[in-house]
Amino acid sequence: MQEDQRLVKESGLEARVAAIVEPVIEDLGYRLVRIRISGLNGCTLQIMAERPDGTMTVEDCEEISRAVSPVLDVDDPINRAYHLEISSPGIDRPLVRPGDFDRWSGHLARVEMAIAVDGRKRFKGTVLGTDDGKAVIRLDDAPDEGERDVRLTIEDIAEARLILTDELISAALKAEKAAKAARGIDDGD
Repeated sequence: MQEDQRLVKESGLEARVAAIVEPVIEDLGYRLVRIRISGLNGCTLQIMAERPDGTMTVEDCEEISRAVSPVLDVDDPINRAYHLEISSPGIDRPLVRPGDFDRWSGHLARVEMAIAVDGRKRFKGTVLGTDDGKAVIRLDDAPDEGERDVRLTIEDIAEARLILTDELISAALKAEKAAKAARGIDDGD
């Protein structure tokens, strides 16, 4: 699964947890999307993952939970009680791999840079894919006479996320249906 590695990664304790669980998740045939530790319900460890085709079922979440729980118990990276939550990226998903920018080309996204680009850290616009290791975004707020497309180094992105739109919902539903068909699952539609 090295061909489309995560380039937007966690830091601190979340990075430590990612280093522990990512190999386990990949061995099961899934891809880690993101790790989040929050103060929700005392402390919640959220592991966001997906199949390579971008889908995720409740059964997939259960399989990952059963596999990572014992590994987390042994390594014990969080020094207090916590709730483990396994989830899919959702429709308004984070973009963490170069392939995510290509797959979701044509959809709106918000991008926050760790390193400013031309004095700016926040960008909003239509994802156009990747070009030479950079995410290409057509800016919503570009001046009429200025360059509308910005190229953002993916490794310098702190967070990128799709924006929920009717078009995105439709595309996500179509992709999920195609993935189920490819796996031979009849969803009754």
